[in-house]
Amino acid sequence: MVERVPPPSAQPRSRLRVLLASGAAALALAAGSVVPGMPLGAAPQQAQAADSGKSTLTVAVAQSVDSLSPFLAQKLMSTSITRLMYDFLTNYDPKDNHAIPGLATKWEPSADKLTWTYTIRPDSKWSDGQQATAEDAAWTFNKMMTDEAAAQANGNFVANFKKVTAPSPTQLVIELKEPQATMAALDVPIVPKHLWEKVGDFSKFNNDKAFPIVGNGPFVVTDYKVDQYVKLKANKDFWRGRPKFDELVFKTYKDQDAAVAALRKGEVSFVAGSPALTPAQAASLKGEKNIKINEGPGRRFFALATNPGAQTKDGKKFGNGNKALLDQKVRQALFLSVDRKTIIDKVFQGHAVEGQGYIPPRFSAYHWQPTAEQSLAYDPAKAAKLLDEAGYRLKGDQRVGKDGKPLDLRILCHATDPNDKAIGKYLKEWWGKLGIGLKVDCLDNVSVPWYAGEYDLAFDGWSVNPDPDFVLGIHTCAALPAKAKDSATTDNFICDKKYDELYKKQLAEYDPAKRTGIVNEMQSWLYDSGYMSVIAYPNAVEAYRTDQIKSITTMPEAAGNIYGQDGYWSWWSAAPASGGSSDSSGGSGSTGVVIGIIVVVVVLAGGGLFIAKRRRNTADDRE
Repeated sequence: MVERVPPPSAQPRSRLRVLLASGAAALALAAGSVVPGMPLGAAPQQAQAADSGKSTLTVAVAQSVDSLSPFLAQKLMSTSITRLMYDFLTNYDPKDNHAIPGLATKWEPSADKLTWTYTIRPDSKWSDGQQATAEDAAWTFNKMMTDEAAAQANGNFVANFKKVTAPSPTQLVIELKEPQATMAALDVPIVPKHLWEKVGDFSKFNNDKAFPIVGNGPFVVTDYKVDQYVKLKANKDFWRGRPKFDELVFKTYKDQDAAVAALRKGEVSFVAGSPALTPAQAASLKGEKNIKINEGPGRRFFALATNPGAQTKDGKKFGNGNKALLDQKVRQALFLSVDRKTIIDKVFQGHAVEGQGYIPPRFSAYHWQPTAEQSLAYDPAKAAKLLDEAGYRLKGDQRVGKDGKPLDLRILCHATDPNDKAIGKYLKEWWGKLGIGLKVDCLDNVSVPWYAGEYDLAFDGWSVNPDPDFVLGIHTCAALPAKAKDSATTDNFICDKKYDELYKKQLAEYDPAKRTGIVNEMQSWLYDSGYMSVIAYPNAVEAYRTDQIKSITTMPEAAGNIYGQDGYWSWWSAAPASGGSSDSSGGSGSTGVVIGIIVVVVVLAGGGLFIAKRRRNTADDRE
């Protein structure tokens, strides 16, 4: 999963960088399904309010949950929660992102690297008391391989799998069709087979009807209400060690100024922002007693994306994207007239790095920069020339095509993201000088027009994992929807044979240097195509109360983010400022400290229940 980010940022991960809710009806479960949240025969129950003696960590975030099913979850908020609920085969070290043991204690390839054997740890238990085994992992992967609905969120990881078996409770064997470089970075939550095998329609099952939800991660979800809260308690039997906080509260505000005010009052312990604190919000907290601002290089990008023509996997066109954007010269002209430096200085006010390649500089091994000749740096004169060459010449103060129609465009904007709105004003001015009309369409829910292909451009972005495979994969033909307007992992309906060949090549390359070269070719292709333009790599700017949180791990540890990590390190490691939980002795492991129940409370205008259509991954949405 990635902080795919995720598209209109992470994303995404979380690309996703990632909103459909209905107050009219509950999502119907398939007939015959049972809820994997509870052992068979158990009755759902509402989680009780935290006892006054319990330590509580309250986190204010801007994003709601799209699904608690790890097979469907794509928003950063959701994938972060599934990381807390379920263990992965491997994890990423918070110091330098290298692969470390998770549910698997070790992994070994065969000589031809087509067979991988994982040793499953014997000390991981499901929260209902049953042992977590290799059979659970084999069932999870096989389900994704055979059920398209179960492959919706992370199907790219298993697309190259030939066969998955569990010869013993502690041995998992994965046979590949071709070599696959991501075998130590399979970001797939492993679920308990004995409960999930009873689920019927995976496309409709959001895992949110009965509690507690059985898992083997550091936390156990005890209750959830759409756009209100998610509650998790510390898993006292988690193999890496019990979290120290008894309760963690993610309280989501649509109004981030209100969230900042809540931090100042001590009503919340931590504020993540939307997706980060604005410069004004961060400045307002400087010097405040018991408040610390954390700022580090972010793991996401902020971009402009074009609609190159929405299409299904079988090539059926749909949507109403402006046909002018089918022309590479028009797309490049738009990006040549974007002054990135002004955006960094005026909008992000220095809390971001100017965008270039697709992978943020935080991941130095894969970060790419265009050559001087290749660069689409700010050049309005060159942009005007390209528009002339494309047949869109000035008639008065308007660009007019050969059909006599003016060149007017629309851009999807997130109503809750102040950066979108501010940059939209600049684009309207810059493109207006070229004779291009622009409507900045700011919506609370961009998913409907995005899925329908009814947009021209969009503010986009994904959170990127240490291994870039997922965010690269969202631009392949395989990521396109099966049917028009269906949800899919595609970012912007890109489908190109050359790009697909490069994607397949990088996936099969085990040599780090050679793989980096191929990934750079892919980034160069994306850059030249004009389908996307990375404007900035925003810093992670967040704040917390030191009188509530004594210590917490950033990722990277030296200077990184707290919210939306590639793992569970921040919330698992957080230590209360005083006392801790009634049983705080169980915090051993690589980062040394631990957490507890998580309560995610979402304060949004008008609640609502999930409808079958998944929410769009956007900006910071994807993991």
